[in-house]
Parts: sequence; structure tokens; C-alpha cells
Amino acid sequence: MTPDAARQEIQRELMAGESLLWTGIPRQGFQLRSSDAMTIPFSLLWGGFAFFWETMVLTTNSPWFFKLWGIPFVLVGVYLIIGRFALDSAEREKTAYGLTNTRAIIVSGLRSRTVKSLTLRAQSDISLTESPDGSGTILFGTASMHGRVFLGPRTPWPGLPVPPAFEMIEDAKTVYSTIRSAQAAA
Repeated sequence: MTPDAARQEIQRELMAGESLLWTGIPRQGFQLRSSDAMTIPFSLLWGGFAFFWETMVLTTNSPWFFKLWGIPFVLVGVYLIIGRFALDSAEREKTAYGLTNTRAIIVSGLRSRTVKSLTLRAQSDISLTESPDGSGTILFGTASMHGRVFLGPRTPWPGLPVPPAFEMIEDAKTVYSTIRSAQAAA
């Protein structure tokens, strides 16, 4: 998504009396996250063993059950090694962020359009994680303890809540300051 397309997506969501303060998009393309320091070695171990297993049972006279048993594990391995990066990139390509005088808006969705609207006045826990280049992520809420320690705050995992966020945005500190100013004025 381009910055102009993001602005149009967000403007579709404005309510009467709202003024648009900022629009943005997450960094596009292939991106590594801090959580990849743990998930890449795990995915290589998982995938390596699954590929080894499936190769062994296909090249020997193993029962058909063992040949079928390994297929789901190989598919999960392919997703963990390659597919999750492609899905993450595709999701960020369809995401737009907006900030108004009263709300934070996240428009996303690969198959269907999803709009998340967060009233700034109701947000008590907003945090900024900034990179040396000035880009960063603004979390609206708290990531679970396990998510922060093992996966990073923005890595989805079954059963672990992922708070809404303006993820991988440019000039994150300025956006964070704009959010805090809008909160104070609301």
C-alpha cells in the first residue's frame, strides 16, 4: 500500500467532526523481527527433522501410515521457514494506520477489510519501541509475558493476545508524541 492509498483508506473511516492528524503504513517487504532470533533456529530444527523424516520414509519400504504422518509436519516446517515471512509481508502490504483527534485507526486484511478503532481517551497503556533509525512500533495495550519474552510483542501465537499496534512506522517518536497530545486534548 502506498502512503496516498493509506490516507484514502483512513479518510473513509472518519466520523463527523473528526480531524485527521496522521496516516502511515508499516515498513514494506521482507522484515526480520527481534523474535526471529528464537523462531528461526526453532523453524530450522522443526523443518530439518520433518524433511529428514519424510525423506527416510519415502525412500524406504515404510508403511503408508508413516509416509502420510510426516506430510503435515513438512507443511508446518515450510510455513515456519518461509511462509510466515511471505504472510507477514502480505499483511503489512494491506495495512494502513491513521490517527485522528479522538481515535487510532488500523485498516488491514488480506481477504476481507478489517477496521480496528481505538478511542484515545480509553487507552491507558501505550508504549513506544524505537529503532536507531527512528522507525518503531507503538503498542496500544500490553503484550503477554510469554509473548514479550519468547516471541516479541507483535508475534501472533495461538492463545497469546497480540495488542493492536502501529507497527514498523517511520518517525515513530513523533507519532507517539502526537498520540499523547491528542489524548491530553480529548
